[in-house]
Order: sequence, then C-alpha cells, then structure tokens
Amino acid sequence: MSKPLRKTDPILRILNNSLISLPAPINLSIWWNFGSLLGFCIVLQILTGIFLTMHFTPHTDYAFSSVAHITRDVNYGWALRSFHANGASLFFFCLYCHIGRGMYYGSYLLFHVWASGLVMFFLTMMIAFMGYVLPWGQMSYWAATVITNFLSAVPFVGKDLVMWVWGGFAVNNATLTRFFAFHFLFPFILLFVMLLHLLYLHQTGSSDPLGVEWSHTFIPFHPYYTVKDLVGIIAACLALSAVVFLFPYAFLEPENFIKANPLSTPIHIKPEWYFLWAYTILRSIPNKLGGVLAMLGAVLILAILPSLHLHSRQTTAFYPLSQIFFWTFITNFLLLTWIGGKPVQAPFELLGQCFTTFYFSFFFLSPLLFLMWDYFVNTPKN
Repeated sequence: MSKPLRKTDPILRILNNSLISLPAPINLSIWWNFGSLLGFCIVLQILTGIFLTMHFTPHTDYAFSSVAHITRDVNYGWALRSFHANGASLFFFCLYCHIGRGMYYGSYLLFHVWASGLVMFFLTMMIAFMGYVLPWGQMSYWAATVITNFLSAVPFVGKDLVMWVWGGFAVNNATLTRFFAFHFLFPFILLFVMLLHLLYLHQTGSSDPLGVEWSHTFIPFHPYYTVKDLVGIIAACLALSAVVFLFPYAFLEPENFIKANPLSTPIHIKPEWYFLWAYTILRSIPNKLGGVLAMLGAVLILAILPSLHLHSRQTTAFYPLSQIFFWTFITNFLLLTWIGGKPVQAPFELLGQCFTTFYFSFFFLSPLLFLMWDYFVNTPKN
C-alpha cells in the first residue's frame, strides 16, 4: 500500500490533486486536449530557447550571423532553431483552438480561469513579437519598426514612448538587446501564470461539454485523461517533426533570410501568420490611433464574454443557429488571416474592413441570437 502524503509534502500533494486524483467529467472530447498541448509547447519553447541563447549574440552586427552559425556550425543547431521557430506556430495553433473551445462551450464562465488565460494570451503575443525581431533579418527589423511606431498614436506621450522602447531615435542595438532580455524573461512569467491558470482550473473543475454538473459521473484524471493527453502530445510531436524535417521553412518569411538593412524597405511588411488576423484589423482602420485601439479591442473583447452570456444554457451545443453563426465567425477569422498576407490594395482593403466589422459584430449579435432561440424554442409553452 502506498503511504499517505504527509503535510510536509505540499508540492507532492498539489501534483497529486492536479494530475492524479482530480475529478473530471466523463464526456470530455478531443477539444480538451489542447490545454495539455499548450503546456507541452511552453516546455518545448523554453528548453529549445535556452539552448539557442547559448550561441545567439544579441548585437545588431552579429545577430544575423549568429543565427546562421547556429544553423550551419552548431551540432543539431538547425534542428533546435527549426523546432523553436515552428514550435511557435504549433503553440499559436493550439492556443487559438483552446480559446475557440472556450468560446463554444462557455468555459469563460469560469471567470478566474478565463482571466488568467487572457493574461497568458497577451504575454504569448508579446513574447512571439520580440522573438520575431531577434534574427535581425529584413522582416524582423521592419516589423519591429512599424509595429513599435504605432505607439506614437498614444496622445501626448506617444513619441517619447516610442523612443523609450527603441532606446534611441530608431530601432537599434539597444532595441535588440532589451527585446532579447524580455524574450528570455517573459516565458518564465508565462510559466508562473500558467500555474495560476491550472490552480484556478482545479479549484472549479473543467467545464462540461453539455454545460451540466454531474458530480456522480466524475472520473479521476489519471489514468483516463493522462493517456488521452499523452496520445495528443505524441500526435503533435509527429506533426511538428514532419514539418521540421520535411518543410522546415514553410512558415518562415523568405525576406527574413536577408540581413536587416535600414536603407531598403521590403515591398510588403507583414508579421508571422498567427498575427495576420490582428494585423488586418489594425490596417483596416484609416486612423492610426483607431487602428491600434481596434487591434487591442479585438483581444480585450474576449474579457467581456462572461458579461454577454445572457442565455439559459452554458454551451452552444443546444443552439443550432448559434452553432452556424459561431463557425461563420471561425471562417471570418481565417479570412482575416488570409487578408493580412495580402497587400493593402483593392479588393483586399475593402474585404478586410468588412471582415473586421463582422468580427466585432459577432460578440454583440451572438447573445441576441441565443436569447431569441431561448424565447421561441426553449421556453416551455402552456
């Protein structure tokens, strides 16, 4: 028989309550696998990032050549860099699926879990942006110049704020050095917030696909869901390995294989694919300040979802029209991503504005659709 955990073993008790004896609903689907996949991605990015920092030189004169040195001269350096760069794409894919699952099944009603998740989302976006600058290629330099310059839209202190971020009058060595420092530091803060996220989750329990609490049907997390999570992690490893070994540069920008040149501007400046939807919203507003506010609002609007939940059921599973509307929103999100990779010209400019309008409209029209269905269908008739 195993000995009971003593009071002097708080870490073991936390691990036991979180990963072994945690009661979980019996009907969790594959969409709940993306939470564990995100934990796997964080560990992967931190480990590969630590090894990459051993050979990277955060200086404008040597950063680009140090990346080439890692790829060509360091033993398995090409694999480390490819796993780190493509691991970021896997991270955001899992993150968007995780957020989409939360929206569909009403997981945002677990307020503390949802709020800590949004903090993680912001931190992840900051980490990814700063990491994109580090290779010091053409797209890295000009993306940093363009994106940070949007801070100048802040009234009164905008220009001073931009110079403070740059550490000078332009993106220079001070900018690269501080971006490298924050890119190294913030993942550990993200790891801490992730632990808070798990702590809140295990206080409230996972949301149920049907939106009901059947505590008498709960099963222990281990071995039932640990095995499923392990299968998901193995599948993700196989997919990531296939990209790394067969198509290592499929998600990388070709322009970034050219060393940064402040005197030569790329024809089309754009971020990585996982930021293209936000970039489309940013450039769809003619006013600079309005574009920045719209881009921030596109993320912050997720924080008001608990306030917009006015219908009687937790999940969208009981609302057929709302399901169609939700998948239309997902299609709109993909179209925003596609538009972000296109030049700012007709018809892409007009399409981007239309898709941006629908993006924000969804969050306010969807509750009305839920209420109408409740009134006409779910309300008992005398």
